[in-house]
Amino acid sequence: MMRPIKLKDVKDIEHINHIVSRYKFDIWIHGKSGMADAKSILGMYVLKLNEPLALVIPDDADYVSLFKELEQYLVIE
Repeated sequence: MMRPIKLKDVKDIEHINHIVSRYKFDIWIHGKSGMADAKSILGMYVLKLNEPLALVIPDDADYVSLFKELEQYLVIE
């Protein structure tokens, strides 16, 4: 499952990393410049924040609580 996500600055990266690190399933952030494991703070620093980004999780993951915690970053389509 993919959901558009908007990150403005380093604090957003750190906050999202802190949230996703508590979940057992894989969570990735994809952008035009590449993809990063959202649980890897160093990997997330490689992302370009001025491009469209997407949060990617497995289709069978229980995402309800994750999306609730990340709602301020999710882009409403």
